[in-house]
Amino acid sequence: MASVQFVIYTPAQLHNRNVNAPLLRYVDSLRTHGHRAARVDPLDLLQREEVAALDPARYGLDDPTRTYDINGIVWTHPVGEDAGPEHWPLERIARHLREVYVGRIAYEYMHSPSKTERLWFSHLLESESDEARRVGAEERKRIHKLLAQSEVFDQFLQLKFPNLKRYGLEGGESMLPALDALFGGAAEAGVEHIIVGMPHRGRLNLLTGLLELPPSALFHKIKGGSELPEEYTVAGDVISHLTASPGLEYPRARKPVKVSLLPNPSHLEAVNPVALGKTRAKQFALLKALERAGETECKPGDRVMCVQMHGDASFTGQGVVMEGLGLSNLPHYTVGGSVHLVVNNSIGYTTPASSARSSLYCSDVAKMINAPVLHVNGDYPEDVQRAIDVAFKYRNFFRKDIIVDLIVYRRWGHNELDEPAFTQPLMYEKIRSRRSVPALYEERLIDENVLTKDAAESVRTQHKEFLTSELAAAGSHQPGSALSIRQGQWKGIAWPASKEAVWDPETGVDGDTLKRVGRASVSVPEGFEIHPRLQRHVKSRLQAMETGRGLDWATAEALAFGSLMLEGYDVRISGQDVGRGTFSQRHAMLVDQRTEGVVVPLNLALERCGRLELANSSLSEMAVLGFEYGVSWEKPDILPIWEAQFGDFFNGAQVIIDTFLSSAETKWLKQSGLVLLLPHGLDGAGPEHSSSRIERMLQLTNDRYTFDTGGEPTNVNMNIAFPTTPAQYFHLLRRQVKRNFRKPLVVAGPKGLLRLALYLQAAASSLEDLSSGSRFRPVIEDPAIQDPSAVTRVVCLTGKLYYDLVKERQKRQLEGKVAFVRVEELSPFPFRPMADVLARYNDVKEIVWLQEEPRNQGAWTHIEPRLNAVLERLGKPKVTYQGRKEDAVSAPGIASVYGAQQRAVIDGAFDGFQ
Repeated sequence: MASVQFVIYTPAQLHNRNVNAPLLRYVDSLRTHGHRAARVDPLDLLQREEVAALDPARYGLDDPTRTYDINGIVWTHPVGEDAGPEHWPLERIARHLREVYVGRIAYEYMHSPSKTERLWFSHLLESESDEARRVGAEERKRIHKLLAQSEVFDQFLQLKFPNLKRYGLEGGESMLPALDALFGGAAEAGVEHIIVGMPHRGRLNLLTGLLELPPSALFHKIKGGSELPEEYTVAGDVISHLTASPGLEYPRARKPVKVSLLPNPSHLEAVNPVALGKTRAKQFALLKALERAGETECKPGDRVMCVQMHGDASFTGQGVVMEGLGLSNLPHYTVGGSVHLVVNNSIGYTTPASSARSSLYCSDVAKMINAPVLHVNGDYPEDVQRAIDVAFKYRNFFRKDIIVDLIVYRRWGHNELDEPAFTQPLMYEKIRSRRSVPALYEERLIDENVLTKDAAESVRTQHKEFLTSELAAAGSHQPGSALSIRQGQWKGIAWPASKEAVWDPETGVDGDTLKRVGRASVSVPEGFEIHPRLQRHVKSRLQAMETGRGLDWATAEALAFGSLMLEGYDVRISGQDVGRGTFSQRHAMLVDQRTEGVVVPLNLALERCGRLELANSSLSEMAVLGFEYGVSWEKPDILPIWEAQFGDFFNGAQVIIDTFLSSAETKWLKQSGLVLLLPHGLDGAGPEHSSSRIERMLQLTNDRYTFDTGGEPTNVNMNIAFPTTPAQYFHLLRRQVKRNFRKPLVVAGPKGLLRLALYLQAAASSLEDLSSGSRFRPVIEDPAIQDPSAVTRVVCLTGKLYYDLVKERQKRQLEGKVAFVRVEELSPFPFRPMADVLARYNDVKEIVWLQEEPRNQGAWTHIEPRLNAVLERLGKPKVTYQGRKEDAVSAPGIASVYGAQQRAVIDGAFDGFQ
């Protein structure tokens, strides 16, 4: 777009030019308040009273024939043309401005604190000529075709599948020409990829109308067939969550634009932060590729754009929308501006707008980031495309979010099986008396001789015939090949359930490389002044590299990160305070105490192909986790991590975990290597700061109950681990990307272990534990047991409790009688390793599961049937439970109660021994 040069006059200059100050106030009032009188609601449900601020007489302008010098006040010349002195009568000024601001598009931009943005809008809107706004005949025919085919499609589905919940687009058909204009304008501007997050309303219309999904595929699914290749044994999803990723060609674009409509759950807005994360990851992957090719001018957002679709009720009601908007301009999260399209039905299920929000417009929540808002009447598709054009120009010029509020109506109920007149009789009396949007537009084109009746009817007849033929072909439809999910960046990534999947790869690293990474992780530039208290942190790490012993948790993590970076993998860790670490343990970024300049030592000191990104996030769980999940969908060559401040806080992101993390593989064939770090452990901190709710995570897995696979790993949907040593954590992180497939990983802990490793060395590791040939061990047997035949009780457990028990056992002098077996990986349950360890204890009388979490929480309910399957195979007695009794909270908040309970848990491991 041509650069804009604004003329801004001072009050003295305005006076000298005979510019009337009341006129200036009147013009600004139209820009500010014109939206309140604009005709944007097809049903006229929005309150539209006479707006006094739009009356010139209010400003003392009562002579409509008086002329005024309008230069510097009203823009009337197209961009790039010189604006010579002009004098207009007041009547012409008012008419011109009302045509712009009080029409079928309402503009809200005067709330922006940026004068540049305000001037940009007023210049663009007020200076565009009638000719520039005129839509050509061929474009109008395309709009008609989209509208008519959408209506035929909905009517066809209603006729052939009357009991189907299709969430049709009747009343909101203008959504299709809106998106068509957006995709076409973006392609013309050089955008190559568009990532779309969308709820269900009109999704089938978009898929078959613009995104080239064959209707036969849809009909095959409606009739009970699978949308996924037959070679996968998976669950699939409902029709309103289907997806497509075509390359769309537009006449004025140099190359096709790939539009990826993401799969989504029924939690309407949950997909939008996922779309943001995928967009950013694609932007930076493309930038790296362009830099390697020698192209350095491209910026994030030039080639990849995010489009977020919303409903009016969910846009206002779902908190994740505000969380996502809050990410829009933050470092590590911005995507160079999203275009938001709200398909506004003025109702949410059966709730009218008056009960759905506390603001006039559903879009008012976007003003939290000062985003401009364009309201447009969905009965007028050409105006809708005009609004979209302005929105895209703004996004591309300023690289910020913008909202288009497409005000339409819903002809039927929430789904086509509802009766909306139960709750909105007057609204639906209006709706049922209206001609459809396609019919109204068609009549207009016929009246204006753009289209003949025969041509219009032909569009509908041909599409109905096409749908009929596609319905006949549905029975023979075959979903795409399995190879389709292994294209592009996913080429070479195995399917986790296939025979080629490698579950236990080599993850050790040679000692010299580890030492090199360890030293680099605490190196700073000359003259950089770190905090005095961090000198101990640096000294301890360097000493560990020299001696090869005493590696704490943060050191093992840094070694995992750095070694992966040397191998070409990117690492991104996101969450609140991740740079320093919630427990002041990580210090992966260091801050100069004089300047507050920040360095990331691993990026600075390693000659590497990969990059470490430390994304200190806003105080959000759901949107940030969704964002990171989107990153993991786009980049299999990254180690993506989300860390909760405390494990309990993942509750705020439960929707993402339930509907994406745990189920995307079986619903949509989507792999993700996302890691959740959830600090866990009862240490007297009370409810909400103790438990990562391991029981919930385990309930979400599809881990098997039986030993029927011979003890080999099964294709569980998530890995859940509770490591007790830094080395184990190191191997878990490296295993995430060294496997030839991707699988989500939930890591419970550490919290207390950080202090144990850092100060007591009880939970520290050696370089040898990380070196070549070493691997993650899903079960760790007791290193203190020399004679297994003397052991009469085996206590199986997870987490830091192990170190408390070792200390207590030593105090009671029971080293040879009681053995502690650590279950480090809970899902998939390690049947074979567990059997191998327990088989050593031939004379054991008792197998105990001990946990510090209450009995109704923690791993017990998951462990019991699986551990009993192992014990049955070995001919040993069933496992018994020791630990806290059932509780309504994860941990008590009274210190004395916690202390007594914890003492009882530890004593329970030794009941019956003197």
